[in-house]
Amino acid sequence: MFDFPVILKAQPEGGFVVHFPDVPEAITQGEDEEEALLYAVDALETALSFYVDSRLPLPIPSKAKRRQKTVRPSALECAKLGVYHAMTEQGIKKAELARRLGWHLPQVDRLFDLNHASRLDQIEAAAHALGLRVEVRVA
Repeated sequence: MFDFPVILKAQPEGGFVVHFPDVPEAITQGEDEEEALLYAVDALETALSFYVDSRLPLPIPSKAKRRQKTVRPSALECAKLGVYHAMTEQGIKKAELARRLGWHLPQVDRLFDLNHASRLDQIEAAAHALGLRVEVRVA
């Protein structure tokens, strides 16, 4: 759900610049393609955190073109973003989610903080409060 296509551009002076057509706030660079894609994960997570902090809907990834590389946030961040996406789609505010969970509002804020190492059971509880479940798979 959060596989965002990237555009890698080789630079004349060396290295690669990476940007995301669907997330214009995310841009980074690296000495080689591998490093640039590694840094792209951090750039994507940082940019998506701006959407969450501003309580905006998350951008929807477009379909990658043939052989186009994609980048996704880490597994924990994907789970957090999935719950946030569901919450915004359902029109649920953080205060309502806190009420449903029996949590204080700062706990919900931490849940959606992509820099905070939330526990998976907390993310599962939030998903359940929205009528959903978290699925984990290794591919």
